[in-house]
Amino acid sequence: MKIGFIGVGGMARAIIGGLIQARTFAPTDIVVHSHRQESYQPYAQEHGLVAVLSNQKVVQASDLVILAVTPNVAPAVLKEIKADLTGKVLISIVAGLSLGDIADLVGETVPALRTLPNVNVEVGAGMTAVAANAALTGDDLTAALRVFNTIGDTTELAEDQFGVFSALAGSSPAYIDFFIDSLSRAGVKHGLTKAQATQIAAQATLGSAKMVLSSNKIPFELIDQVSSPGGSTVAGLLAMEEAGLMTAVVKGIDATIKRDAGGPA
Repeated sequence: MKIGFIGVGGMARAIIGGLIQARTFAPTDIVVHSHRQESYQPYAQEHGLVAVLSNQKVVQASDLVILAVTPNVAPAVLKEIKADLTGKVLISIVAGLSLGDIADLVGETVPALRTLPNVNVEVGAGMTAVAANAALTGDDLTAALRVFNTIGDTTELAEDQFGVFSALAGSSPAYIDFFIDSLSRAGVKHGLTKAQATQIAAQATLGSAKMVLSSNKIPFELIDQVSSPGGSTVAGLLAMEEAGLMTAVVKGIDATIKRDAGGPA
């Protein structure tokens, strides 16, 4: 099975990197094209991918076609490849492009999966929201989901919940990196090097995330496990809450969702 990418920007490259690392596809089974030859040709050569000279050739050479272009050009690209989509599975990572929009442009009979991956797919720890149209069933659905299940986890969501997902999973890597950097800077304040503090903070964050995912307890129960009565952890938690940590996080998510919906931040 071959997978094709129309558009080779940052998110497409993150997915490709994750797929190669997970050995989901061999590099020679990944077909790419972008409007800027000087960008995608060297990238394809560096990673052993198959570079072709048009969007139509990507579709013709692939079983799964990932649409990874910017929203403003997506309609034109879909019209361009419509005739070649027979027998193919279309996967869109284009923000704001609904299954209804896709059906209007290429027809309802084309099996299509709308997805919203986050950048962590590059290291096999991604989180991707998915929504399939009625034409995507059986082995085709399994094959499309496998792309993202091998580079992280997926969750099936109604399309009107994609905005919330974008804030919680799409934008949150930046927020979590900000939190890790804040922990790191506190470590530097108290005598650690930045490299030491960052490694400690990042590993602690990774371990805590794994604990949440592997436990049947809610996060606050896990907090209680490390919060001894009158201890230093409780003192730190109370100080963070006094400074408004939880309120700041919620306000950040609210602002992200509002901006994603087209309103002012």
